[in-house]
Amino acid sequence: MHKAIFLDRDGVINQDNGYTFKLSDLRILNGVIEGLQAIGRLKYKIIIITNQSGIARGLFKENEFHKFMKKLTEVLAENEILICDYFYCPHHIDGIIKEFSRLCKCRKPHPGMIFEARDKHDIDLSQSILIGDKVSDIKAGIAADIPNNIIISDSPMNQELPAVACAKDLVEAANIILSLK
Repeated sequence: MHKAIFLDRDGVINQDNGYTFKLSDLRILNGVIEGLQAIGRLKYKIIIITNQSGIARGLFKENEFHKFMKKLTEVLAENEILICDYFYCPHHIDGIIKEFSRLCKCRKPHPGMIFEARDKHDIDLSQSILIGDKVSDIKAGIAADIPNNIIISDSPMNQELPAVACAKDLVEAANIILSLK
């Protein structure tokens, strides 16, 4: 079995513009390249899990999302960062696109995307880590029994949720992960 780092996308890897999907809006956040390079050296599979309700809301199409992800993973690969895979939830109960307008088990805080990745890539969740910037990310990690959850935030984590730590960026998150060894 493999260990993995599960990463949220918007607000963790790239700037969150609210329904970010245009290639022209791709802005890698400070510390992402250095942090992911350090994490990559620790032999974790890097997997992105991202809610994308803009698809259900009719703000962009799935092919636009995939084009954005292709460019994002290419930029990271140019910096020697291999993204093993990505999983996304296009659903939202308030969506206007019928096929995506529903409740589901993949939309964070539900752990469906994590379980899908676990099954596809033979992931040992007990050896894995989730990094997100929203409480829903952390709740998904907890629901999947991932023991180490890190929130990217400028303010301390809500103490009701057992995140391992609060980090200001992925460099600090990588240092926290190193300290877990």
